[in-house]
Amino acid sequence: MTSPVYVVLGAGPGLGLAVARRFAQEGYVAVLAGKSRADAEPLAETLAGEGHQAQGVGVDLTDPAAITGIIAGVGTEHGRIDVLHFNPSAWREKDPLHLTVPELLEDVTLGAGALLPAVQAAHPFFADGARVLVTGSAAADKPSKAAASLGVQKAAVRNLVTSLDATLAPQHRAVAVQVNGVLGREGPFSPPPIAEAMWQAVARPDEEWTPHVAYDG
Repeated sequence: MTSPVYVVLGAGPGLGLAVARRFAQEGYVAVLAGKSRADAEPLAETLAGEGHQAQGVGVDLTDPAAITGIIAGVGTEHGRIDVLHFNPSAWREKDPLHLTVPELLEDVTLGAGALLPAVQAAHPFFADGARVLVTGSAAADKPSKAAASLGVQKAAVRNLVTSLDATLAPQHRAVAVQVNGVLGREGPFSPPPIAEAMWQAVARPDEEWTPHVAYDG
């Protein structure tokens, strides 16, 4: 396999599909991992219908063993992983007076902790110059009291990216693209321009690399 491989965890019909499309347009094989194969396969079929190489797989992102199995399977099948995109987050409408510790830990496991087994499983398959890409959010700095766990997830995963980048460098790098706005169907915070910003963040040369990029629309 000579084509570069892009893998997105937490793929959905919005931003996940848009970013996968942007990388596919650059010649990447796009592997979209959703909650189930039934969720992911239609996304892959959409890209395939546009002339791209794509496949859909399902994975439970709260299960480290399942993550390891899926990522190792993709790496073995394709012989390489060039971009690992971590896109999930958990939305739970509970403020800090009602959010329980088990609920907080469950959400952080999905929205931040799942990145660890994903990178660990992908690392043996990383091609030269491979990148870890993480979808960040303004919630890391301005959390909503109505969904208190989201800000913790995004602050935690941003912090983790800093450590990952330092650990992977110089052969591989990691970046969190912090989206400082509310996702919408149109305008600067719609999926296509955000996907372009994520492509640009990953495509930067090493001499311009930083582990954090802000997208302000």
